[in-house]
Amino acid sequence: MPEAIQDGHASVKMFTTDITPSRRGRMLDFGCGLGNLAVAAAERGCSVVALDASHTAIEHLRRVASDRALSIEAYEAELDDYELREDFDAVVSIGLLMFLDCRAAFRQLSSLQSRVRVGGIAVVNVLVEGTTYLDMFDPKAHCLFARNEVRRRFAGWNILRCDYQDFEAPNQTVKSFVTVVAQKAPA
Repeated sequence: MPEAIQDGHASVKMFTTDITPSRRGRMLDFGCGLGNLAVAAAERGCSVVALDASHTAIEHLRRVASDRALSIEAYEAELDDYELREDFDAVVSIGLLMFLDCRAAFRQLSSLQSRVRVGGIAVVNVLVEGTTYLDMFDPKAHCLFARNEVRRRFAGWNILRCDYQDFEAPNQTVKSFVTVVAQKAPA
């Protein structure tokens, strides 16, 4: 599992223990990886759409969903320009957007927000400035978010949580994450 996703386990746990038990309905896991969050949400009663660019990850998730009879639709997709066509009660993107170039990352964040139903939840987790472990990044092809960028982009939403976490990385470097959990307010 990529290190960014491992560090995002706190966000997955927070979503599945703090948010999902009170949530039902349709959920999007945008950049699902092997599908740990999608499985946890489906086990708690959500109907899940899971998207990822990894063929292997999607096939794995499909097998797990089938074996456990879970309500998960898993699709292989290029997420930098993927067009969503459905609204959701919850939209989650853990550890993905920073691996798109900034233009695509901001466009997809806006698209994800637009697909959350009023009263629904968005959970976004990304690396932010302050990260000194940059071996995983080609600066031209990836987006290290400004420290308050994600929170700023949720202006007008009810921010339920905004957590900053630093994780030690190789060679005395740091990975700095922000996780925002926000509820879409009526227009």
